[in-house]
Amino acid sequence: MTILTRGADRLLELHASELPQKDELCGCFWATLALRLHGEESVEQDDVALLAGSAITSHGHQHVLPLGQAGRNDFRVELPLTDDDDASGTSAHGVVRAVEEITGGRLVALPVPGLGAPALRALLRAAAEGTAPVALVANVQTGAFWGSHPTAAQLAAYLERGDLDAGPPADWSVGHFVGLLGLDEGRAGALVTVADTYPAIGLGGVHLQPVEAVASALTGRGVLVIAEPDVAQRVAAAAGGAGELWDNGSPIPAAVGSAARGG
Repeated sequence: MTILTRGADRLLELHASELPQKDELCGCFWATLALRLHGEESVEQDDVALLAGSAITSHGHQHVLPLGQAGRNDFRVELPLTDDDDASGTSAHGVVRAVEEITGGRLVALPVPGLGAPALRALLRAAAEGTAPVALVANVQTGAFWGSHPTAAQLAAYLERGDLDAGPPADWSVGHFVGLLGLDEGRAGALVTVADTYPAIGLGGVHLQPVEAVASALTGRGVLVIAEPDVAQRVAAAAGGAGELWDNGSPIPAAVGSAARGG
């Protein structure tokens, strides 16, 4: 059985029209799509980046692009620069701040950290219920994924027998934000529909991943549920409820930094 998160059809249309992300702004890319899904049609990746406290590397970021993928640096604003690759990009804290500030609190981005495979399934099922759109933005380590071009036989082996070793090795290994849009459950395995920020990944940026691989990629990180507050609370509750934000190494905006770091 295949289920899609509410609004996934529209989100995929927005996704296709915005690809690829601007360099080092994967979190801002997904926040932008989630905001547009909820009616904030004029918002741009740069708008989110300014509020989120995003930073880009001074020497460029080509070395972490997927194979065959060109970068995109048509920034509309000047963003802070850093010489540290590990300190560039956008934090989960920044995405939360940008979503709430741009919408004046009409939308929230609730963090659900530390999801195992059962909780992740529950989260996706809950995001498919109701009528209001929901965007699930996952902060992952892509090295835990299968490669994004598995064969039909590899997918069948996993769905029928739960063979996690059937898939190809990961395409790349970086900290990244992706969208989770659906769940396809077989006799033994369950595949998550994942949308990337680069069209070189999967088919136009969309690929299928074993739910266990996605859960592994979320270790030490988590999913942001972006929706109206009551909807986000309902969806998060299905996976154990909202929790603490995680630190992915990217800059944490000053407005939330002291609370996030406990001092």
